[in-house]
Amino acid sequence: MNAMTLIAQNAGFLPTRGSIMIDFVFLAMFGIILILGTSIYLVRYRRMFEVHKWIQVVTGVVLLLAVLAFEIDMRFFTDWQALAEPSSYGMGTVKGLLYFHLLFAIPTPLLWIFVIWHGLAKFPNPAAPSPYSNTHIFWARLAAIGMLLTAVTGWVFYYAAFVA
Repeated sequence: MNAMTLIAQNAGFLPTRGSIMIDFVFLAMFGIILILGTSIYLVRYRRMFEVHKWIQVVTGVVLLLAVLAFEIDMRFFTDWQALAEPSSYGMGTVKGLLYFHLLFAIPTPLLWIFVIWHGLAKFPNPAAPSPYSNTHIFWARLAAIGMLLTAVTGWVFYYAAFVA
């Protein structure tokens, strides 16, 4: 099957070469970053600890399910390399950008699981500041930075692979 036939079969909903799942994840990351920023704002400036907790728990579960669905799609249904083959950047650059993206995309969900798990275990219920707060803030900042870098590097990869 040639690349153009594969592209037609896996056409996403954006006017690019991405598949439906790739397009969905590309757009979803904008929402994730917005939700994450809102959650951080609510806990830091409005002191809405319980709301922050549940936003993070729900977002974490949704992200876990989305990552699982994305990985299943990439491994069994979508030949992303065939979709990216026409890139003006060339496959060497595209794969390099993917590997750079994975430097953030692989550890970030693990860090999020760690932050959410320990947050649930070490904060009182309902959520409120505790002796664990400073440790939580340290790890949560790393997780938030990781999520932002995952999104930005994912967007750069998406552009290079499926737009250019």
